Parts: sequence; structure tokens; C-alpha cells
Amino acid sequence: MKVLALCGSLREKSSNKGLLRCAQANAPEGMSITIADLSAVPFYNADLTEKPAAVKTLLAQMDEADAFIFGGPEYNYSISPALKNAIDWASRAEGNTILGGKAAALMGAGGGMGTSRAQHHLRQVCVFVDIHPLNKPEVFANAFGSSFDADGNVVDEKIKENIRMQLIALAAWSERIRQ
Repeated sequence: MKVLALCGSLREKSSNKGLLRCAQANAPEGMSITIADLSAVPFYNADLTEKPAAVKTLLAQMDEADAFIFGGPEYNYSISPALKNAIDWASRAEGNTILGGKAAALMGAGGGMGTSRAQHHLRQVCVFVDIHPLNKPEVFANAFGSSFDADGNVVDEKIKENIRMQLIALAAWSERIRQ
């Protein structure tokens, strides 16, 4: 099973990117996780008649993926622009062939309420583009506590276990909706 992970934070030492690295390191047998590089993807613009190289790469990765992991911070109670932009580019494929019918897991690290509001908004976006987000287990982490090291890597065993459980559930959910 090929899973593409997309991070809404562009910082290398982001705790959200750390969640995705943790998922990559803890993927169950039979699952491979690739983390997409969104740093060079320009904002979607219908006037661009030729897709930039970074967009072509991203769209090819998304097309090949069996499922997605969306990880990201919460910006102003919503999804970060980088993550929304990646989905916007892919949503323009004729017949919604890149996104439609695929499963996704959501995770995020932030302050206060974690990334609950951003994940709620992301679920709304998923409805429109026909992505099927996994309901449980949810992964919310406090980005400002002791759960991450200085490089953004997950050090909290409870979060690691929650991610492992989410990946197992994602594999089962993806298999179920593809039938």
C-alpha cells in the first residue's frame, strides 16, 4: 500500500513534519509512506497553462498513492495554505481521478486545542473532493510541550502508539472503501 503524506508546515523542524516522519518510521508491514515536498509548489492559478515541475511531481505522487496522510498546523482556526493549495491543484484533475475515492488519515500538532478546528475544516474539504477521512483514532498533539525534541521529532511514546494505531486503521479503511 502506497501512502503519500502531505505536511501543511513547510519548516523542516516542524512538529507536524515530525508526526509524518514518525508515521513513516512506524508504518505497518505492507505500507510505504512517502512525504511530499510542498516547498516549491506555487499557489494554484488557473492562468498557468503549463504546470510547474513541482506541481507535476506532486500530482504524480498523489495519483500513485492508494491513500493519504494529511498533517499540519492550525492557522487562524483552519487549514494551512500549503496543505489546502496541494489539494486545490489535485482537485483540478478531470474526473477527480487523483483524489476521489481514496482514504486519508489526519494528524496535527498545535497549541491549545491542538489542530481540532483545522482537522474539522479539512474534513469539509475532503467531502467536496471525495476523499474519505478515517474517523478514529484521531491524532492531536501539543506542539509546545515535551512531546517533540528540538528538531520536531516525536519523543512521546503515547503519540507514537497513537500514530501506529492510526496507520493500522488507515490500511483497513483504505482496503474497505476500495472494495
